[in-house]
Amino acid sequence: MAIAQEGASVVVNDRPDNDSAQMTVNEIAANGGAGIAHSCDIGDLSSHERLIDAALETFGRLDILVNNAGIQIREPFLNATVDSWSAMLAINLQAPYFLSQSAARYMSKQKRGKILNMSSIHDCVALRNSSIYSITKGGVRMLTRALAFELAEHNINVNAVAPGAIHTNINRSALADPTHLQRTINKIPLGRIGKTDDVVGTAVFLISPESDYVTGTTLYVDGGILLQ
Repeated sequence: MAIAQEGASVVVNDRPDNDSAQMTVNEIAANGGAGIAHSCDIGDLSSHERLIDAALETFGRLDILVNNAGIQIREPFLNATVDSWSAMLAINLQAPYFLSQSAARYMSKQKRGKILNMSSIHDCVALRNSSIYSITKGGVRMLTRALAFELAEHNINVNAVAPGAIHTNINRSALADPTHLQRTINKIPLGRIGKTDDVVGTAVFLISPESDYVTGTTLYVDGGILLQ
């Protein structure tokens, strides 16, 4: 929504079994923006070209990629499974790596582009009972730096946003526990759980012309939780 409000034409992607992409596009249209809904599972690497083609065929160019998909499976390290490892690595790390490759191959031709990865404060702070998730986010931090280094010569900026405790579908059930909620709030100097709107400004900055001299950077949006 925020990107569309800033004037960008957007392709909203979600899994085929979810209708949130169309709902988002409907909201964009209701607010005077332009967008189309697309359905693919980015864990399926063969679907990436179709997603890129949807943008090119509809809008004629590709300027921005936001790698926003992610999953978290909570389990203690001693009970962690290969299936969990494979699932989280596929969506949280492998998919943004290869989708960025597909996008950058086009962006390099126009000598301009912005890639934004959605990371987490757990790219540098371990999360109990989520070791695999934390490892994938640590990987996203280095993915951001490595791609920024290689793509700078093509004038493609690669950055990341790392939210702290933000109300999302991933953590909504955990934060519904009053004890866990209060324990989390006690760690945050600003004294509250974040909202998705708190992340919007940082994300828009990193994909806008105002950040043209910023690349390889992760910006933390965490209410100060990393200060402790």
